[in-house]
Amino acid sequence: MPRADAEHGGDGGPAIHAAGLTRRFGTYVAVDRLDLSVRKGVVFGLLGPNGAGKSTTIKMLTTLLPPTSGRASVAGYDVVARARSARRHIGYVPQMLSADGALTGRENLRLSAALYGMAPELVAGRIDEALAFMGLVEFGGKLVRTYSGGMIRRLELAQAMLHQPAVLFLDEPTIGLDPMARHSVWERLVDLRGRFGVTILLTTHDMEEADALCDELAIMHGGRVVVFGEPGALKAAVAPGATLDDVFEHYAGGTLKEAARFSDIRRTRATLGRLG
Repeated sequence: MPRADAEHGGDGGPAIHAAGLTRRFGTYVAVDRLDLSVRKGVVFGLLGPNGAGKSTTIKMLTTLLPPTSGRASVAGYDVVARARSARRHIGYVPQMLSADGALTGRENLRLSAALYGMAPELVAGRIDEALAFMGLVEFGGKLVRTYSGGMIRRLELAQAMLHQPAVLFLDEPTIGLDPMARHSVWERLVDLRGRFGVTILLTTHDMEEADALCDELAIMHGGRVVVFGEPGALKAAVAPGATLDDVFEHYAGGTLKEAARFSDIRRTRATLGRLG
């Protein structure tokens, strides 16, 4: 499996850093002067209700959307001034399906290698390593449309890691998966962090997932980070025996069940339809 690139482009600073990061769409402020610092090698959760600014934040951090104001860097590279360098050190798995069902697993990985501009002599070995690490060796020659949802997600992780990024961004990585597939993805993410030193930033509405995976997390509300810290410390600060759902309700002003209404249901069903 690929190992995280040792070159982080900076002076030993955080893997992700944002200062005053802001994005406006006309008069609407989607992200409002966000300050964020994510240490290297951690799994970091970005939580919040729909409309909190999570997806817009990820789009700015992955160079897909320019900020209106403020600054951000990933792996030591400014996402505006050095966007191309930043992209070379970023892996990104979007919420919706990104693998091509009409191609085999190996063909999807070869396509990713070409998009990342990988040296031809490295491609075959990297693909073999990635398939082995994700438990997909026997399925590499099969069409992705025959894969289960969990297998597709593992393939997408392999695609995102093929070029050895320093930072991996995941937008609701297990949405629509059954419990067994979800835990299989969790295991791969823990291995990526533990064995290869990859920094992972993920969004999720699943508090069990956040509790199981995240070393640190931030809750966004109204385009701002309203609280930041380790899951255990955040729970202890709310009340003895508090859960992350309680933490969310305390800081975001509502429960996740209230926050995840029609738009969540629509997205989940769309994903389920694609993953099968």
